[in-house]
Amino acid sequence: MFINVILPLALDKTFTYAVNEEEYKIILPGMRVAVPFGKSKVYTALVVEKHQIPPQLYEPKDIQQIIDDTPVVTLIQLEYWKWIASYYLCSIGEVYKSALPSALILESETILTAEKKTFEHQEVTDEEYLVLEALQHQSSITIAEVSKILNGKKVIPVVQSLLQKGLLLMNEEVQEQYKPKMVKYIKLHDEFLQANQLQELLQVLGKAEKQKELVMHYFQLFAKERKPVLSKLLLESSGMSSAVLKNLVEKGIFVEYFLNQDRVIFSNEEAYTIHLSQAQDVALKNIQKSFKSQDVTLFHGVTASGKTEVYIKLIETYLSNDLQVLFLLPEIALTTQLVQRLTAYFGNQVAVFHSKYNSHERVEVWQHVLQQSDKAKVVIGVRSALFLPFSKLGLIVVDEEHEATYKQQDPAPRYHARDAAVVLAKMHKAKVLLGSATPSIESYFNAKASKYGLVELNERFNNVVLPEIYLIDLKDKYFRKRMDGHFSDELIERMQETLANGEQIMLFQNRRGYSPYIECITCGHVPQCPNCDVSLTYYKFRDALKCHYCGYHIAKPTHCHQCHSLDLSTKGFGTEQIELELKKMFPTKRIARMDQDTTRGKFAFEKLIDAVKNQEIDILIGTQMLAKGLDFENVTLVGILNADNLLNQPYYRAYERAFQMMVQVAGRSGRKEKKGSVVIQTYNPLHNTIQQVVNHNYVAMFNEQLYERSNFKYPPYYRLIQIKLRNKDYEKLKDGSTWLYNVLVQHLAVPILGPEEPVVNRIRNEYIRTILIKIPNNTNLINTKKLITKVLMSFDAVPQYRAIKLTLNVDY
Repeated sequence: MFINVILPLALDKTFTYAVNEEEYKIILPGMRVAVPFGKSKVYTALVVEKHQIPPQLYEPKDIQQIIDDTPVVTLIQLEYWKWIASYYLCSIGEVYKSALPSALILESETILTAEKKTFEHQEVTDEEYLVLEALQHQSSITIAEVSKILNGKKVIPVVQSLLQKGLLLMNEEVQEQYKPKMVKYIKLHDEFLQANQLQELLQVLGKAEKQKELVMHYFQLFAKERKPVLSKLLLESSGMSSAVLKNLVEKGIFVEYFLNQDRVIFSNEEAYTIHLSQAQDVALKNIQKSFKSQDVTLFHGVTASGKTEVYIKLIETYLSNDLQVLFLLPEIALTTQLVQRLTAYFGNQVAVFHSKYNSHERVEVWQHVLQQSDKAKVVIGVRSALFLPFSKLGLIVVDEEHEATYKQQDPAPRYHARDAAVVLAKMHKAKVLLGSATPSIESYFNAKASKYGLVELNERFNNVVLPEIYLIDLKDKYFRKRMDGHFSDELIERMQETLANGEQIMLFQNRRGYSPYIECITCGHVPQCPNCDVSLTYYKFRDALKCHYCGYHIAKPTHCHQCHSLDLSTKGFGTEQIELELKKMFPTKRIARMDQDTTRGKFAFEKLIDAVKNQEIDILIGTQMLAKGLDFENVTLVGILNADNLLNQPYYRAYERAFQMMVQVAGRSGRKEKKGSVVIQTYNPLHNTIQQVVNHNYVAMFNEQLYERSNFKYPPYYRLIQIKLRNKDYEKLKDGSTWLYNVLVQHLAVPILGPEEPVVNRIRNEYIRTILIKIPNNTNLINTKKLITKVLMSFDAVPQYRAIKLTLNVDY
């Protein structure tokens, strides 16, 4: 009897293990088993099939244990993983590793046990004696515990020495990481539950006044709540110490028991109703009509048109048919506001799944979805939520579908959540709604080609007018000396007016830190990262220079490292510099910053977003996080401090992304009754993309970019596959990338660019080269990918190139 399993490693094939007849009956595809792999490692493997055909190439090992009673992964999921692996050219093991919450993939820990209980003191060193002494008091210890005993001193040599002396045994043991959250409850012992027993109970307590008081308090609490009494709540409300409760338990009056509790519970305090406007109602009906003929519909609604309300009404129809709904968002920042809205409407039927939740909380959501629990009828999540074990999926909503963050970069699988959602829905026979005010060119192209349905909502909710956009020519302002720091006189004037009216301001600058680099005025030297090919970003708050790629940092230099001049100057500006300038201009106003540096904590986003919502912040400065669909009714002025940053990017999507970013940021202004305005500062006010933003003209941007893409062979007319090669040896990388390019050109009859050095051509001491393969839409994609895979396998077979790391990025 045999089973085929997937291991959580970058291996593309399944492995066969032997099982006995009893195990063979119990095991089902989708269950986890602990298996030995290699010399001494144990991994959590996932069963994909069972059979009775022995492997030809190796002797199968026995499994160690069956971990689950029932499958934790569904058969549809396994099919979906196979599709992800084949389409995005990665291994099934990598998909398994990223799909399951880490707490479900067990850790292999080395366990040490004593070989014999007695030993001669003179045959061991002091460190070895400490380890053996610890084993006198407990049956086994892990390497991590040995490290603590020896205060981190050379652990491995000590362990190896003891193994050689035959005093220790070592074996690999799998440890279950996930532990349910158990909450302690208190109840009265059964014998005191009768009404006539109360007098007897008080007699038992005698003169123990505090214990009597706690028992009486228990009765009051039980009568009031009419549900199990929490131990913690009883102590808090009575003001008693835990010692009093402990005495009552020891006397057999109270009984302690534990119940499993969800780690994340949403309160449903402010239930609210939704009344759709006439335009929203028409849009909803059009979406439902479109779903009758199309599986995927693009919902193109201007900013603040009330797309979320339409989503909620649509979700309601699916929930009434007892189906599950997945609501995808591009950024964790957005989940905060959306969770508040959806839980207020749907109560505790909403579950949230993203990386800011700890592994135990994610496992609980996984279990709820698997069991089709009422607590996970609607799942709000970022791209990883696609891997949840749905079995009754009816609808996937992909909000802000144009966002770049839907594309996974590292590690593999490098999938695009929007495209992967369409395939997942097809497997479940579900529908997909893509929503955006600025759809991606590919989605709008598909809608125009009738591959997707298209529904448009062109008016803001309650007929609120779109904000007025003003362009500021920075060249002219600097020439006329009408700039204060990085603010033009017009922007300052509008900010003063807005603040005087008690309204809020958002400022957008897509660079964090104080300034992108420091330069020596005397010789022009710029401090560089020793590991990466980039300059170090200056942070005034920490008074340090930091690399955004590898995290390397140094204190701010007092003099130039090249010529020792003391004349150093900061160049460019980031969010930190803007914050300091604003504090000088408006010393009495409350100013906050939203970027990667200020939102690292689990609830940092929530705190910041609540503070803006409650009008505790007057001016919010931020990076692209501001563009992610946030909704604040009192924000009436938005400032984009330097639009050219967005336009001057070496990427074929630069103008499309710049347009989307500016329209989205502008859309945060004047979302309710108060009219909003937007100020865009730029050196190039006549640039086509900026003019399209000013005129809210998405179609003009779409047509212009489509013409460019067609000319230069880019999506949606071509599929792109980027091959990235990395190695510490520059010459070896250069030779290897040239060899690979030449072989690809020989085998593929499609345009291939490269090998070229990217803008940042060295990260963490590894040099980088890229090759870009452009596959026309009329070419067979599957056959082309097979050829690419074959060429890469032959590349791996060349001994001198084996050390070169390869990564593939499909739909780059």
